[in-house]
Amino acid sequence: QVQLVESGGGLVHPGGSLRLSCVASGRIFSINAMKWYRQAPGKQRELVAAIDRGGRTNYVDSVKGRFIISRDNGKNTVYLQMNNLQPEDTAVYYCSIAVQTASIYGSSDYWGRGTQVTVSS
Repeated sequence: QVQLVESGGGLVHPGGSLRLSCVASGRIFSINAMKWYRQAPGKQRELVAAIDRGGRTNYVDSVKGRFIISRDNGKNTVYLQMNNLQPEDTAVYYCSIAVQTASIYGSSDYWGRGTQVTVSS
């Protein structure tokens, strides 16, 4: 019913920047919270950043001041601007979007397949 497609990952040197995008398509009545998670090898998936419908944002402490989450409601898209990337940011990054597919339904969380971010010299 709803598909999420992430893009923008890749290999970058320490101190570099990347911008991730996640576009939602399909049966969408409304979109609520939009989030970015990441999972590094051997570690649990962690919530990196979140943005609600009103534009309020939250970040995990390790990325505060370096990452910026934003959304374009007209394009059903969430972005993650990542600056001053460090090797510890290396992970697969996933977007998760809470979608309401019809007015009579509540929101359900949908996930993208992930995009690899590698920070290495």
